[in-house]
Amino acid sequence: MVCRDARRTSRVIAARLAIDPFDEAFLADPYAHHEALREAGPVVWLDAIGAYGMARHAEVSAALRDHEAFCSGRGVGLSDFAIEDPWRPPSLLLETDPPLHDRTRGIMNKVVSLAALKTLRPRWEQTAEALVDRLVEKRRFDAVTELGEAFPMAVFPDTIGVPEDGRELLLVYAASVFNAFGPRNAVFARGEAEAAPAIGWVAQACKRENLSPDGWGAGVYAAADRGECSEAEAERLVRSFLTAGIDTTVNGIGHLVLALATHPDEYANVRANPALEKRALDESLRWDSTVQTFFRTTTRDVEIAGTTIPEGAKVLLFLAAANRDPRRWNDPDRFVADRPTSGHVGFGFGIHQCLGQMVARLEAEVVLRALVRRVRRVTLAGTPERRLNNTLHAIHRLPVGIEPA
Repeated sequence: MVCRDARRTSRVIAARLAIDPFDEAFLADPYAHHEALREAGPVVWLDAIGAYGMARHAEVSAALRDHEAFCSGRGVGLSDFAIEDPWRPPSLLLETDPPLHDRTRGIMNKVVSLAALKTLRPRWEQTAEALVDRLVEKRRFDAVTELGEAFPMAVFPDTIGVPEDGRELLLVYAASVFNAFGPRNAVFARGEAEAAPAIGWVAQACKRENLSPDGWGAGVYAAADRGECSEAEAERLVRSFLTAGIDTTVNGIGHLVLALATHPDEYANVRANPALEKRALDESLRWDSTVQTFFRTTTRDVEIAGTTIPEGAKVLLFLAAANRDPRRWNDPDRFVADRPTSGHVGFGFGIHQCLGQMVARLEAEVVLRALVRRVRRVTLAGTPERRLNNTLHAIHRLPVGIEPA
């Protein structure tokens, strides 16, 4: 079937699909539906949400690179900020376009620098090693709550400098933010009901007077003192740390452990070849992308493989489907530790590529290194449980058993 744009009734625009990417069955197992999305064509029309979609690697990566035609400033969720009021002040990083994006990204790049991460690395390594030592003694544990959550919560809030009391609310807050990029469905409603205390806590935690003087949050306010941004912008930039700095890393570590547990030969390969650790991490990001989707909005008519997407259209980019596109990857559903993964879109692509990817990589890297040196084998000790989210492929429970090295 084909669909025709109501404003241009003579123009064929895309193959038409009944798939709802925010249906709970889809969210529970998105990979079961990605082939249908990719094979329907380079561009599809999704009746359930009234938006276009792209799921092939070539088109998704091209759209992410082309921020002029596929803008973020009108929201990276289903809502269009040009015609709808944002549910909260838009992110000055994720939901802006140049020149504002370039200015705020420049501020944050100075704070989240390679030099800053180099300073943090020794303490993060010690924390990861001590945590894994305790888990080795237990032999069985939940890789989500006892590792994926425990490690980032042990290092990241201190790095930002937020108050100690109430930090556990960060996990709830981040999940609610990513839920809001989808429709106002039952998944969103459940998350919103749980998140009210967290939203209030984060609003206070991001204020200058509540941050420690030596954290990254204070570094953002120092930029305001230099006249690089306003005080209100600094507060919103600190909030961006808390939005994207916890839940994505929690699930990234969870997916890494899941990959190692379900591909024992690949884990053995990493243990035998420590130089593969970083490549295995990127492969886990490709194999099971924590951030599954993001929207863009077209700023003009855009032609994709002979199909015209009209100006002002919402386009859902299926990042995880692109990362398993057989046109780009051989045997894409399999985790292969030494696979060359250059070009994966697990962290996005282009000017809006994830600011915190260096932080997430370092956290996952020190955890993986601690595991490889202490654990001979990781196995599933139960069925993994998923936590539904409109944007994230999140793990709720991941029971594992380990054999010490």
